[in-house]
Amino acid sequence: MKKLAKVTFVLGGANSGKSAYAEALLPETGFSRVYVATAQAFDDEMRAKIAAHLLQRGPDWTTIEAPMDAPQVLRAQSPDAVVLLDCVTLWLTNVILAEADVDRACADLLDAIAACPCPVVVVSNEVGMGIVPDNALSRRFRTAQGRLNRDLAAQADQVVAVMAGLPLMLKAAP
Repeated sequence: MKKLAKVTFVLGGANSGKSAYAEALLPETGFSRVYVATAQAFDDEMRAKIAAHLLQRGPDWTTIEAPMDAPQVLRAQSPDAVVLLDCVTLWLTNVILAEADVDRACADLLDAIAACPCPVVVVSNEVGMGIVPDNALSRRFRTAQGRLNRDLAAQADQVVAVMAGLPLMLKAAP
């Protein structure tokens, strides 16, 4: 049985393999696995992607859909579980599109991760390596996501970047 760090932060680009890497961390723990899903299925493409992720994980996971309620879900977990929050990029998108207070929501998420009674693996996209977006909403999102990623990395015990399916340890657990 493998022991996870209290907070593991996994980030990378779109389709980099970060979710698969994060999922692979949890079965080794021996605890019940909880997948906190932040995606919303607004079209057939996203419905198919969500269905493929469910099939890939298999029946041994409890999936909780929390497009904006991830902080409440994290606080309600059992100490006998491990949680995969996938992903904060979609969660933040949902927060911004709902015109919620982004700073307050991000602070609440960070507090909930710290208060979660079990280990948490958090997945996020690295959005700062591309071109400068051409519109204000996209620039606002990129700035907020960059700030949230920095805060998550500072809070995490372990940080792993995934590129082309390969993990690169940025911060090792003590």
